[in-house]
Amino acid sequence: MKAVRCHRWGGPEVLAVEDIDARAPGPGEVRIRVEASAVNFTDTLIVAGKYQFKPKLPHIPGHELAGIVVEIGKGVIQCAVGDRVMASARQGGGFAEEYVAPADKVYRIPNNMSFEAAAGFIIGHGTAWFALKHRGALQAGETLLINGAAGGVGIAAIQAGKALGARVIACASTPDKIALAASHGADCCINYTMESVRDAAMTFTGDRGVDVVFDPVGGDAFMQAMRAAGWRARMLIVGFASGTWQQIPANLILVKNIAVMSSLWGAELERDPALGRAVLNEALDLYREGLLKPLPGKSYALEHAPDALRDMTNRNVLGKSVVLPRS
Repeated sequence: MKAVRCHRWGGPEVLAVEDIDARAPGPGEVRIRVEASAVNFTDTLIVAGKYQFKPKLPHIPGHELAGIVVEIGKGVIQCAVGDRVMASARQGGGFAEEYVAPADKVYRIPNNMSFEAAAGFIIGHGTAWFALKHRGALQAGETLLINGAAGGVGIAAIQAGKALGARVIACASTPDKIALAASHGADCCINYTMESVRDAAMTFTGDRGVDVVFDPVGGDAFMQAMRAAGWRARMLIVGFASGTWQQIPANLILVKNIAVMSSLWGAELERDPALGRAVLNEALDLYREGLLKPLPGKSYALEHAPDALRDMTNRNVLGKSVVLPRS
């Protein structure tokens, strides 16, 4: 089968499409014919050797995917040959024509969900729903501020926030990203390159400040959001797409009684599969109700996977980009 692999750490240029041997599933595993694999910022960090862990080389990027089960191993009861599924691949492997997954990391997808939408659902909508409902305890009537609101996880957070009954402030960097966030239900949009996030958020909230911050960006965006936080706000650290970790000023936390917490969804899936499945089932129920609507972005053929990571690194992405191994 064909797969995208890196043999050394670096930029997208280190990736190459290679022919490698496929393998049969072992006990408790399933073999999936991959139809689409999502592109995540995590992939760029791992390929660069800058993530929290470094997988063994050669490494195949791609941490979530969707496809069709073509073979099951001994003892598998969660799915059957022919099932349309999505799968979590925390150690990578999705940018390939096939993927062998532990059966407890595989989830059936609704009949009306495309492979492109399903490929990015686990991380995008799982991250947003877990962070806002299970970590941040977002309540109806509260105000939610989202950084990076036009990316795949940002759009998912807008939809999750609205499903929970919150008023949503979307922060993004360009007019087209602002327009996209507005089209998905944001109540207030702030172009943080042109106006003060704090001033705009305070105006929108009547000087109360926001109740919950969802931040997958870090850097200056996090600092601006913290200044917009209100009394007893909850700030959710989801990632650092800016390339700069969130710096947390203790004085601002103290004077506003702010709670700052992480929301590392991928690790929760690994450590507590039962919780992960419950969270995803909640999100899939909202999809069936039409409240969560994945926004597929640009599609890339397998040989153009380096371009997909380059666009992600340059933040030239709207929605959820996917690699199509069989295009």
